[in-house]
Amino acid sequence: MAVHVTSRSIPDVNTVNPNTCGAVRELHGGEYDTNAFSHVKSEFSNLYGAVYRQGDLSFSKDGNSVISPVGNRISLFDLKNNASETLPFSTTKNITCVGLSPDGNLAVVVDEDGAALLISLITRAVLHHHHFHKPVSSVRFSPDGRKLVVTKENVALLYHAPGKHREYNALVLDKTYYGPYDETTCVDWTTDSKCLAVGSKDMSTWVFGAERWANLIYYSLGGHKDLLVGCFFEKDSLDLYTVSQDGALCVWESDTEPSGLVLKKKEEEEGSSSQEEGEGAEEGGTRAEVIRGKAEVPKDSEIKNVRYLQRSKHFFNKEGEFNNLTCASFHKDTHILVTGFASGIFHLHELPEFNLIHSLSISDQRISSVVMNCTGDWIGFGCSGMGQLLVWEWQSESYVFKQQGHFNNMASLAYSPDGQYIVTGGDDGKVKVWNTNSGLCFVTFTEHTSSITHVTFTSSGFVIVSASLDGTVRAYDLHRYRNFRTFTSPRPVQFSSLAVDVSGELVSAGAQDSFEIFIWSMQTGRLLEVLAGHAGPVSSLCFSPVQSILASASWDKTVRLWDMMDSWQTKETLPLTSDALAVTYRPDGQELAVATLDGEISFWAPQGATQTGSIAGRHDLVMGRKETEKITAKQSAKGKSFTALCYSADGESILAGGQSRFVCIYNIKEQILMKKFEVSCNLSFDAMEEFLDRRKMTEFGSLALVDEGAGDGDGVQLSLPGVRKGDMSSRHFKPEIRVSSLRFSPTGRSWAATTTEGLLVYSLDGSMIFDPYDLDLDVTPASVRRQLRLKEWTSAIVLAFRLNEHTLTQEVLETVPHKENVYVEKLLFFLAGCLEKSAHLQFYLSWAQHLLLLHGQKLKNRSGAILPTIQSLQKSLQRHFDSLSKLCEWNIYTIRYAVALSKQRGQKRGAERQHDEDEDEDEEEEEEDLSEGMSQASVEDTAMVL
Repeated sequence: MAVHVTSRSIPDVNTVNPNTCGAVRELHGGEYDTNAFSHVKSEFSNLYGAVYRQGDLSFSKDGNSVISPVGNRISLFDLKNNASETLPFSTTKNITCVGLSPDGNLAVVVDEDGAALLISLITRAVLHHHHFHKPVSSVRFSPDGRKLVVTKENVALLYHAPGKHREYNALVLDKTYYGPYDETTCVDWTTDSKCLAVGSKDMSTWVFGAERWANLIYYSLGGHKDLLVGCFFEKDSLDLYTVSQDGALCVWESDTEPSGLVLKKKEEEEGSSSQEEGEGAEEGGTRAEVIRGKAEVPKDSEIKNVRYLQRSKHFFNKEGEFNNLTCASFHKDTHILVTGFASGIFHLHELPEFNLIHSLSISDQRISSVVMNCTGDWIGFGCSGMGQLLVWEWQSESYVFKQQGHFNNMASLAYSPDGQYIVTGGDDGKVKVWNTNSGLCFVTFTEHTSSITHVTFTSSGFVIVSASLDGTVRAYDLHRYRNFRTFTSPRPVQFSSLAVDVSGELVSAGAQDSFEIFIWSMQTGRLLEVLAGHAGPVSSLCFSPVQSILASASWDKTVRLWDMMDSWQTKETLPLTSDALAVTYRPDGQELAVATLDGEISFWAPQGATQTGSIAGRHDLVMGRKETEKITAKQSAKGKSFTALCYSADGESILAGGQSRFVCIYNIKEQILMKKFEVSCNLSFDAMEEFLDRRKMTEFGSLALVDEGAGDGDGVQLSLPGVRKGDMSSRHFKPEIRVSSLRFSPTGRSWAATTTEGLLVYSLDGSMIFDPYDLDLDVTPASVRRQLRLKEWTSAIVLAFRLNEHTLTQEVLETVPHKENVYVEKLLFFLAGCLEKSAHLQFYLSWAQHLLLLHGQKLKNRSGAILPTIQSLQKSLQRHFDSLSKLCEWNIYTIRYAVALSKQRGQKRGAERQHDEDEDEDEEEEEEDLSEGMSQASVEDTAMVL
């Protein structure tokens, strides 16, 4: 089957949304190499760099994982295994509410506009879409899992919770509760799911019956002077605790037990339903029951109505040392109340006595969300201002989990040579190092005092170099986690670019105000040379992977090649048609790619300084229209360009990104667009919508520019011409979506992009679908196992690779003796993946050793093609080596102590044994002397008798 591409782009694989889980199939064609297109199947794998944005935190059913909303996505942080995972779905706007079912299998996720998703946490799939048409304040499942209450505006909606059976409409409205005059803020259920309490901004709390109780239809509670933050039922009781924003706690005591609730008679229920027939609310084709808190309640002399009495009232800020109370959580089994304040302080109190157990300040920012796990031992805190997520164990007073992302945009990233780590630099001046296996940050460097512009690893993988606008370039050691070198210029400049040569000895940085390039020595820290020649700011630097040649791109429409071995002279000057924004070398050093301001990517041969090709990518940057712009997105895209370039691991393709929500991947040889990855579909960012939304236009202009309210509105101020960021002092700042940096993993299995949303990782290993190739009717799991029973090892493993099912391939591989000759390259590639996760370490190491020994020459001849596989294998081996070496180092002294102790005990036992032997010998000698004496005496006695 031959595929002939004549157009510039391939329409059927043009755009891929990260929400979709299905992989795009490979392109099989005549002159095309399928390995060159393998990265087209990359899917969204994980989100790093952000751990919490806003919304409700939740613990899993077992209490070992935290479910955190990160923008329009959901991340799961496994506290036991120290790992993170981002679920493969997203909403159209930022998530505000998350409701988790009691069995932990389902979750309801609601965004800012009220669009909801019903998620299966087992299959990670979206089961149902629903829209509440208004912003939702809280979502809560009943403890028995049969009901679901959703509060929006001043209404509480009670739904039948989705069950295990297939239903056309997963959310069926059962009752609608009207009571509060203002917006609802919180909700809670009784332990037996018979009643629910709803708090409101009108400073009142309403208690409603989940069923038609004769003695409780509704009950309103006052007593507060500020809006309600939390309302909580006591365990197995109707007693209630309410917490308000001004730091007041009211304890309400009920005169009725839950068992004292009486169901209405069927006749009364039918009568009331007929009276409210015209008031029924319809949603999803189902007529729902309406309960109005303002209606007259028919009095029944036989049944005593439920009543509440305020037993006590307590205050958190008696002396005024704390400000507004922002969030609260109550654990019913341990009677522990956790409250968070806007100053970053949290309190633990034991109710109902209101005894203070603990008080601590975790940050200087507002605590946005607090939650306790099922056992009540761990407390999760979310701070939206700093993007911080903490899990605190209050009994031992220690952190179980502490992560914080960049609370400003990330500017740059770099992979370590073995692909195990990713380093990121942000506008907040922090340099963070992330583990690609766990997805967590394990070290943060805060020495810079201004925005980071570029970060990179040295070839050894243990040194990180960062450049900043504060006029310094710093080097960090990953062994001791310290800043051991600081490079500065003779006069203060702002560094906008950075590069380190292959040896790790030369560090170069380009200035954006003096148009110079500075060269330092890593060993001595001394300034070696200042390269002058550019007539504009230096936008990008890159060292050749094979030679000591530095390529510098500048706004003066040139790219200069500097020879580091020949007196720092300019070797070549490449003329461009527009300002150069980014430059990068191909992994083999035989080609150079340059992105310019006119939206083109040009390719050059460094040896002859000749241009080999170009790609016009301006039309591929699908720009969105800003809310403050007066022109269309099509006109705005004419001034946009690529600002980040990266070659793939095999050098056949190039990734390009810029001021757009798309990342384009091009085939260099054919100069065609292979795919566009949509990095985000979050409409909470600016420049996302392509067309003008007439629904937002009024006679006064766009609704986005209307300032609503005085102090807590979401007004957007007009930005000055040329300003990329909004006014940070305004009450609301809507960030613009863009891609600032791109990098391919050295293993070739994944690539990463720093965006406004965070650090997005796209991987080939994220697919969970069945994707066989070269499939026939006789290729089945049964035929594979039949070949194993017949000991046809080669046939069995070939069939397993054709079926391309991971578990079956692993089963075959663990059955086949490692001395058999099979498909070397594919098997080595599979070994690299299995070695990283499998517990059979010695088995897979034996396979890898025999493959490399027997087929080493063949692999060496094709080293360029299988380099990503070798690097992936090296990454797995290095990870196991690091973990085992640390374990052995920790245990070596214990082993020495045990050996010394055993020797000492052996010597002691030997001495005791020797002592016992000496005593035995002495006793034997004494017995012999005694026997000899006795025999001599008997002889003498006999002689005397004779």
